[in-house]
Amino acid sequence: MTTPHPASRPPSRRRTVHLVGNAHIDPVWLWRWPEGLQEIRATFRSAADRMEEYPDFVFTCDSVMYLEWIERHDPELFGTIRKRVAEGRWQVIGGWWVEPDCNIPCGESFVRQALYGQRYLLEKFGVAATTGANLDPFGHNAMLPQLLRKSGMDGYVFLRPGPHEQALPGQFFHWEAPDGSRVLAYRLPNEYGSPGMDIGGHLDKALSMAPADLPELMVFYGVGNHGGGPTRANLDSIQRLDALGGLPRLRLSHPEAYLRRVRDQAEAEAGAGAGIPVHAGELQHHGPGCYSAHSGVKSWNRRAEHDLMRAEKWAAVARALAGEEYPIGQLTEAWKLVLFNQFHDILAGTSIRSAYEDARDDYGRARSLAAEVFNRAVQAVARRIDIPLTEERADTVPLVVFNPHPWELHADVEAEYGKAATTGLEDETGAPVPVQLTRSETTLNGPRGRIAFRACVPPLGHRVYHLRPDRPDRPDRPAPSGDGPVTATGTTLENEHLRLTVDPRTGWLSSLVHKASGAELAPERPGPHAVVVDDPSDTWGHRVRAYDRATGAFRCTRVRLVEHGPVRAVLRVESRYADSRLVEELVLSAGSAHVEVRTTVEWHERLRLLKLRFPTALSDVTATHEIPYGHIERVPDGTEEPTQAWVDVTGTLPGGLRAGLVVVNDSKHGHDVTGGEIGMTALRSPVYAWHEPKQLDPDGIYDHLDQGRQEFRSLLVPHAGDWRTVDPPRRAAELNQPAFALLETFHAGPLPQRAAHLDDGAGPVLVSVVKADEDGDGDLVVRARESTGLAATARIAVPMLGGRVIEADFGAFEIKTFRVPRDPGQPVVETDLLERPERRERRERGEAPRDRDDR
Repeated sequence: MTTPHPASRPPSRRRTVHLVGNAHIDPVWLWRWPEGLQEIRATFRSAADRMEEYPDFVFTCDSVMYLEWIERHDPELFGTIRKRVAEGRWQVIGGWWVEPDCNIPCGESFVRQALYGQRYLLEKFGVAATTGANLDPFGHNAMLPQLLRKSGMDGYVFLRPGPHEQALPGQFFHWEAPDGSRVLAYRLPNEYGSPGMDIGGHLDKALSMAPADLPELMVFYGVGNHGGGPTRANLDSIQRLDALGGLPRLRLSHPEAYLRRVRDQAEAEAGAGAGIPVHAGELQHHGPGCYSAHSGVKSWNRRAEHDLMRAEKWAAVARALAGEEYPIGQLTEAWKLVLFNQFHDILAGTSIRSAYEDARDDYGRARSLAAEVFNRAVQAVARRIDIPLTEERADTVPLVVFNPHPWELHADVEAEYGKAATTGLEDETGAPVPVQLTRSETTLNGPRGRIAFRACVPPLGHRVYHLRPDRPDRPDRPAPSGDGPVTATGTTLENEHLRLTVDPRTGWLSSLVHKASGAELAPERPGPHAVVVDDPSDTWGHRVRAYDRATGAFRCTRVRLVEHGPVRAVLRVESRYADSRLVEELVLSAGSAHVEVRTTVEWHERLRLLKLRFPTALSDVTATHEIPYGHIERVPDGTEEPTQAWVDVTGTLPGGLRAGLVVVNDSKHGHDVTGGEIGMTALRSPVYAWHEPKQLDPDGIYDHLDQGRQEFRSLLVPHAGDWRTVDPPRRAAELNQPAFALLETFHAGPLPQRAAHLDDGAGPVLVSVVKADEDGDGDLVVRARESTGLAATARIAVPMLGGRVIEADFGAFEIKTFRVPRDPGQPVVETDLLERPERRERRERGEAPRDRDDR
């Protein structure tokens, strides 16, 4: 839209302020969820009462879960809400289950926020939200416009980051995702709520922050956080202020009405060359400390997300192969527990301590449901595998390995076993497989042990191995040597791909060589690795840009080789800082192109954080961070950034070689890149629910976060050239969803001992979700995304459905969902994220999917 000349700015009464009555409600923050439920019920009751008293009053709410709570606990009030929605006086925006943290959840969690939220609205009210809303979260990832558009929303309302935290092209703008999807976004001026009395001061602040020449703007009012909503005093003051005539016209409105006016005005001005400005990329930063506050809830969330996706995939396989019923009720219950606990004040780690007892229990319930579904599915498949008892196999024990990924998996697998099976291993053909004993979870002389071996399992498939005793009568069957063994000393590890050296003085790598290219990634004089940083900021990390005030570092006390065999070697590095302890086990396996780091921390510091630094010799670097269902390049200036499961730094080594290092994690979301060095914030220890400007009493008694023991894993993935050569999205998926091994027995069955059930080809398009359709029609839903930032064509084979194949073109960063009908005579259909058929006019690029049977 054009900006009027100052002389032509509209007089006050020619402007309109759309006043949106709402109540931002935190179901958990400085209180626990039972109190939150009561505040929701009281707020919605109050809003319904105000409608009886003020005929023009319109109430707007988001967070669909609140409506489900009301339906369950106050059916009479829910009936009133349904009536008001039908009248257009109760507006539902957002379309998501809650207002989650908009950086930490994985991409699929954002899909599920809309899938369950929008489908509930359609079922109960006959309408879906068209405007997304996340008023209180602390930043917004760059993939959200695509996720919103593909779930039926073309607008977005938010508050943070504020103007002092990120400059944007206007109060409203087209927000563009990396794939080109756009939504019309609006940043609220001032706040999302108001005091319960006269709102004149609130309006003054909002008007002073908004551009003076906008003919129409939108302001939210109503008591929030602990609920309340618009009050009689609010509504009376609006009538009084509007009658005075000194302010713009005050209209009781809602976001969809305002955004419609913006679009209409932009369309009217289009002939004059006007247009709505565009912002491409993410909306950051506000409170960067929340991405590493409360390591526990971050870990619970990551594990629950991946447990559920794994369970869905194998439940779909079990339905196709074994006729098992797909447990959609259990999975939906579990997902809703996860989505609720992704609420921004829970997942960000900023709630009171006792709230995390509830979150722990909810995540535990979700993971238990996922484990039950997964176990039922793999047991159903395993008992249908043909594993005949032959004379050759009489002294063996079958071990079935399940691959949760739709590409061939090469990975270490560990399994506990009964010692009667002892130490040999064969594949389904009888070929020996290298195996070694590793540390068991038991501490006794028998009867259990633990082995590790390098497995190769078909895409979303299974493979049978056989544990056997040593057989001195078969010296002619040596283990294959295709994957060269790992050589090791007390400070070095080397296989055919990598060579590393640990410096006992620092406890970290003094050398890391990518052998194929000859690239030496370690700098000549590396700085400290495990750095302790002074952190006087509050729980959110308000006013912080970077965590770089180092106050010390862990001191290495011991380096030793603790495991060495034909499968892998393990160096254990032990360090300490004051009363805290750090153990890092560096694992290098035969055939592996990465180093696994298994970290255990005993942390007893307060108002400090632990930053694990991964220095490199790279210069002129590009830093790439994974974000939900995508990735983004960021300036490597040390800024604390929200990240999903991997970070890459690629640059130039001395001598001119282009190379890089990817660091993959299983639960850490706060990272920085400073030049060629990656920093991972392992933990923070501020006080629970501490918000500036409150100052801590030096003699006060407080609970601090992240005290005690925690464990996590990461991968170091060196590469030559571009990061795409090592496929970080798949390496991250493999770390977060490991293979599963199940001891079996001998029996007949229709399934072979080695089989694939769905294969995405391991190319640029990555299948992340395989599940049953939400309608219960028996169809298969497959969700895939382009993972490299380059347009691609995908061919997804589905052998478990009689050899069907999905073929489709993907634009860069594009997410697509396919519905594969149970009836093999029906074609594959592309759908939106709500599993509704995708209208051709919605598509921004690419062709319709083609089923091989229809060509």
